[in-house]
Amino acid sequence: MSTADHMERPLPYGVLGEYTSATELLHAVRSARSTGYLRIDAFTPHPVEEISIALEHENHLPAIVLACGILGALTGIALQYYASVVDYPVRVAGKAPASWPAFVVVTFELTILFAALGAVIGMFALNGLPQPYHPVFNVPIFELATRNRFFLLLRSDDPLFDAVESARFLERLGALQVVEVPAS
Repeated sequence: MSTADHMERPLPYGVLGEYTSATELLHAVRSARSTGYLRIDAFTPHPVEEISIALEHENHLPAIVLACGILGALTGIALQYYASVVDYPVRVAGKAPASWPAFVVVTFELTILFAALGAVIGMFALNGLPQPYHPVFNVPIFELATRNRFFLLLRSDDPLFDAVESARFLERLGALQVVEVPAS
């Protein structure tokens, strides 16, 4: 016997089921979730909010935007306080150097700037972008994901994943075809 006979087949990235409509995909996502699959992805040619909700993805972007906005406001206040009180205090018309009404405009603008930058950078980071390569790109039928097909991916890092049983599960959910996604 050669060593190749003793080598185990590498674990795939997952199994991919093809569906013809968003309704079918939504049903498949809900069924996979209720069965206990946790690590699943859905691919659609256009945004479908119901599928995003059914996938139960947590959205951390609002918290990131809020934190960045607060950081921007604190930066604006600190910058102006340092400039007008610590580094170069000047009394104009008897006003105190740390007069907060004078700080409002710059503080507001830095709040908006930091929040907007946090939204853009957070969106890219949370989406995992840029992502020039994904294992599903190796599956020929996946080209239809940008045209008219909907796909459900059950990933192999899911505790419930078994290549054969997961493929059968997708077939029972009405997939047109089920394809194994190679790991690389």
